[in-house]
Amino acid sequence: MRELARALEVDPRLLSQWELGIRVPPIEEVARILGYLRVDRVVTSRILDLVRHARELNWLDSNPSDLPAALTAVMQCERTASLITNWSPLIIPGLLQTPDYARVLLSASDIKAEDVDARLVARLKRQRILSGYEPVRLNAIISEMAIREVVGDADIMSDQIDHLLRLAVTSNISVRIVPADVEYHPGKNGMFALFDFPSEPSIVFIEHHHACAFVNELEATVRYQKLVKLLQDKALTEDASRDLLREAAR
Repeated sequence: MRELARALEVDPRLLSQWELGIRVPPIEEVARILGYLRVDRVVTSRILDLVRHARELNWLDSNPSDLPAALTAVMQCERTASLITNWSPLIIPGLLQTPDYARVLLSASDIKAEDVDARLVARLKRQRILSGYEPVRLNAIISEMAIREVVGDADIMSDQIDHLLRLAVTSNISVRIVPADVEYHPGKNGMFALFDFPSEPSIVFIEHHHACAFVNELEATVRYQKLVKLLQDKALTEDASRDLLREAAR
């Protein structure tokens, strides 16, 4: 940092604030930093584009080719969150998927065949935050439809449900099922993840086929927090959810 500050003739304290995300640097300064560090043209173009939109409340990434960058942002949220709440109306959340289940989903998507293995490895590595020293707390709220829908074949689904049952008894993971026959509720509009942090505002991640969005505007995140409360009210208890999972695994 000191070497970079001297080379660019920038106050080291200001450079530190940029690096920590406390202040947003001007795009001209970012360009100078990237040039000094000899960053290639593709990465430079992407970072400068991010800088142009850095002050916007919400970040939308709608280019499928940029999904790996969005995935990196999701992984950063997952690593630093104190609590993750996942709502999944149709599939098992990625943090709780078995390798076979995940592979079927990835192979059926528009991901290039040669990229499936790399994406699978990344998904499995993400799951490490749920174990080990000071694991992240996860509230998984899952529609019954997600465990009734056959992904792959019956054996893959049976293993997946058994995996959910093993995880559901760990101290940092809560798995609750919303019965399929509940009346309409806003959660049926799609899946999302709510990330709560120790000392930072919450972030909501929304994902669809060809687009994803990170939402951190206070009014919007409060609405999702209310939706989480609604979904929890409609969900079975943890014990009843495990009973339903055992019945589905037969």
